[in-house]
Amino acid sequence: MGSNEYEESGTQLPRNTKSSSIFRYNSPFVQVILIGLVCFCCPGMFNALSGMGGGGQVNATASNNSLTALYTFFSIFGILGGGIYNILGPHLTLFAGCSTYVLYSGSFLYYNHYQHQAFAIISGGILGIGAGLLWAAQGAIMTSYPPVNRKGTYISIFWSIFNMGGVIGGLIPFILNYHNDAATVNDGTYIGFMVFMAGGAVLSLAILPASKVIRDDGTRCTNIMYSNVTTEFFEILKLFSNWKMLLMIPAAWSSNFFYTYQFNHVNKTQFTLRTRGLNNVFYWGAQMLGSVGIGYVMDFSFKSRRKRGIVGICVVAVLGCSIWGGAIANQIQRNIHETLDFKDSGSHFAGPFVLYFTFGLLDAMFQSMVYWVIGTLNNDSEILSRYAGFYKGIQSAGSAVAWQIDNHSVTPLNQLIVNVVLTTISYPLMLVLVLRAVKDNDPEEEPVNQVTPSSRNNVFTQ
Repeated sequence: MGSNEYEESGTQLPRNTKSSSIFRYNSPFVQVILIGLVCFCCPGMFNALSGMGGGGQVNATASNNSLTALYTFFSIFGILGGGIYNILGPHLTLFAGCSTYVLYSGSFLYYNHYQHQAFAIISGGILGIGAGLLWAAQGAIMTSYPPVNRKGTYISIFWSIFNMGGVIGGLIPFILNYHNDAATVNDGTYIGFMVFMAGGAVLSLAILPASKVIRDDGTRCTNIMYSNVTTEFFEILKLFSNWKMLLMIPAAWSSNFFYTYQFNHVNKTQFTLRTRGLNNVFYWGAQMLGSVGIGYVMDFSFKSRRKRGIVGICVVAVLGCSIWGGAIANQIQRNIHETLDFKDSGSHFAGPFVLYFTFGLLDAMFQSMVYWVIGTLNNDSEILSRYAGFYKGIQSAGSAVAWQIDNHSVTPLNQLIVNVVLTTISYPLMLVLVLRAVKDNDPEEEPVNQVTPSSRNNVFTQ
């Protein structure tokens, strides 16, 4: 094929180039796997630590305060993170973000010995900055790198790898504290988390910039190498008047708000220390199942992309209402003086355990659904990094409020009711967003960010 014919044909690479393996280093598939492994090591381990309730401590005050500081800064840098990612690129953004996770786990190792919460609160604030950077970068990669008709599948791949970190992270305190009769986890637990998090920081350097990632149809994820501060400032401001983002606010606010109730008032208060670690193995394992299930619905259930979105939201809504109904029944019936153990509590253990398992299932399905909708709004990494940052910023603001609500001794039942209301409101608004903003069919090829003829010889070797 001559160069003129190539240019006139649309933007396709030669046939033998298009069929190159998805396992090449600069393919979206490999890059999504890499960001999944980074999140396996860093936020995956953080989730396991948080999921134990109180950061593994008998008194949740230090953890609640550190998480409030974390999500306060996260809400700011989550929104700014997309712009920072567009300016700095993935290497600096991700490495800086991942490094803060190691500091956070180290602060609880310190707290285990000295019981001073100032270090935990300061490190929580620093982690909020780092998490904002990491998740904005992750959101851009997960929603913009995949092919347009397989975003649900790639999201489920990422979510499964990421949540395997929670599974392994749950095994660490379970194994290390199996014969521990104390109410707090031992030093080895925190050290184990720190080793994984440090590994994630190093691995983040393997992520390629969007301009070097080539989809199988020959398109780049973006043509922009780096943005600038002025552009990002004004583009981020525009998000607050963007009707698509405004419709997403209730879903974003509620999507981490329920962690406080689930971790502190189900797992922490109803189960023994070793059982909490075991519960987290299944909680994060359920996330893997949930992400795969909703990913299939969002990508393969119907030919019409809009119809897939509507069905996916309805599936999550029905499941969510059922699970929260079970949570209300459990909260009303529970015996506050009974602490359940997986070996010693017999049939009393089964109901709360299944409830906690389904919490994990719902979390993954809910967030994968939202990410899929974000991914359908555009295909360019530069734009989607801002959308993902906005989502994580609002999500983190909700988390900051939730942890302080718990610190002010709001009853568990009232916290639960707020969670039910917030998630229920978000479903019809997400349906409106899909109906108004999502194109009905997946385009076979999109004329954006295409590889030029001059670059076709080195497209798959960068």
